[in-house]
Amino acid sequence: MADLDYSQVIQELRDFRHQRGWEKYHTLPALARALSVEVAEVNELFLWQDSQQTFSDQQIADLKLELGDVLTYAYYMCDQLGVTPNELVQQKHEINVHRHWKFDQD
Repeated sequence: MADLDYSQVIQELRDFRHQRGWEKYHTLPALARALSVEVAEVNELFLWQDSQQTFSDQQIADLKLELGDVLTYAYYMCDQLGVTPNELVQQKHEINVHRHWKFDQD
């Protein structure tokens, strides 16, 4: 699969949404709720599993599909805000570079 740039991907998502007449449903609150549902589906894949478990090819394939859903809604939200996902990641990274976390040492 070709590595598409953001402008290509978001245009395909916009076209997909427009073809189905979903624009009216894609408000920021609605997209945030949809995003949280998809993130919950990512978590569901790991429910009752040990953190050190190996994953089957099917589990990895399912995870990739769910992450695709998560990213799709995140892309739609970024589009509403007039920013690219990479801009937001870079801004947050610049903040995190100066932050320090303490983790318990067992």
